[in-house]
Amino acid sequence: MPSNSPKFSNKLNVSIPTVFRPPNKSPISCSESACLAYDQYLRLPQLTKLCTSKNFPNWKDESLIKPALQALEITFRFVSIVLSDPRPYANRREFKRRLELLATSQIQLIALLCEDDSTAPIVNLLTSNGVLARDGSFAEVWKIPGEESTIVNRTSESSLLPRLATWQKSEDMAQKILYTIESEMRRCPYTLGLGEPNMAGKPNLEYDAVCKPHELHALQRNPYNHINNQENQILYTTHQILESWIFTSRELLKRIAERIENKEFDQASNDCYLLEQIWKLLAEIEDLHLLMDPDDFLRLKNQLSINSLHGSEPFCFRSRGLFEMTKVSKDLKHKVPIILGVEVDPSGGPRVQEAAMRLYCEKKDFDKIHLLQSLQAIEAALKKFFYAYKQVLVVVMGSLEAKASRVVVSAESSDSLTQIFLEPTYYPKARMPDLSSKVTIAYVPVSLTTYFLNKCRVDTEKKAVEALCN
Repeated sequence: MPSNSPKFSNKLNVSIPTVFRPPNKSPISCSESACLAYDQYLRLPQLTKLCTSKNFPNWKDESLIKPALQALEITFRFVSIVLSDPRPYANRREFKRRLELLATSQIQLIALLCEDDSTAPIVNLLTSNGVLARDGSFAEVWKIPGEESTIVNRTSESSLLPRLATWQKSEDMAQKILYTIESEMRRCPYTLGLGEPNMAGKPNLEYDAVCKPHELHALQRNPYNHINNQENQILYTTHQILESWIFTSRELLKRIAERIENKEFDQASNDCYLLEQIWKLLAEIEDLHLLMDPDDFLRLKNQLSINSLHGSEPFCFRSRGLFEMTKVSKDLKHKVPIILGVEVDPSGGPRVQEAAMRLYCEKKDFDKIHLLQSLQAIEAALKKFFYAYKQVLVVVMGSLEAKASRVVVSAESSDSLTQIFLEPTYYPKARMPDLSSKVTIAYVPVSLTTYFLNKCRVDTEKKAVEALCN
């Protein structure tokens, strides 16, 4: 009786997938109408005016630090919105925890920005001679142990944080934020003056004059405030925090470019790592969308008429600021030849690659090595942001809107988000040159480990041949 069992071949068939190499394209901006609608919803022209205004001519880092402080102040408003949410099904516990972590991350970044800032407008706490002002702006009087001077610790009048510290729902959270400010600002020449203990008696920043909390919170009402949907305020506030940090990042990118041009590689490296942290912070801000109620958000989406206007337009690039930040961050690759002190070979030769190998091996200009590593860190953080954003988009907007239904990603794909995080690295890693063929790529994504392993193998073989010849 013939057997009906299937016959298996003795040969092992292995299918090897082809390597996907997406085209190297710039990010695609959204249409002018989509960007304009986004700006109007967030009242971005008014926020831009607050963030970019120059009120202190002698403060060189005003345009860098002020938007970051305003983002932190908007976060305090966010805390108030979440804890006042009347919906019984709102996830207050996780929202509260996430906002606490977000405030901590922002304070850490602000402290890093303020470390070398010596021109900020500050108030010397010793000048009041221990007298409390009638306007209530000074909170307490005390003396530093072993000192005769009297310290009058100043607290902001307009910020929401001191008010949150007196509200039962937010008291524990506000106190933790205040102690975080005290801890993180230790290396800075001044402190923020939001009610933190200030045990070192540092000068206080003129927080109310710099941040202008009253004007900032006046932007709380948006053109769609009449919509009866609690997620409206959450969405609006989340994106205002995002845009404020984008203002800071764009100023930081300008400073990075200037410092590289001026050969200040050590300072440029420090700024690049700050920019890496901002990209990570932006991802943390975007993750807040995952806590929004799905049904309420879908209703809000219809109420605001949010939809994808064109298949290749990512929602995130309705923000002109994020689009520009992405473009300039990616364009930092053009600074590599300046850092290495070589010109790019027009024929595609490995001139930049070889210069990088010499730099890595000689270990003389370590500030240049640190700068190249920090540029690689920015690139990695940027790609992580857009990969994470794509996942958020799938969860919040739906797989159809986010184009998650594409199982196979092809090189012809018009999905610019996928292109951003799948494109190969730009920065020179190490690779042994292939002497048998002409090298046509200057930036090769091969690890340093591979290079040194190959180098050791070649050196060993060379010594063996010399020993045989002798």
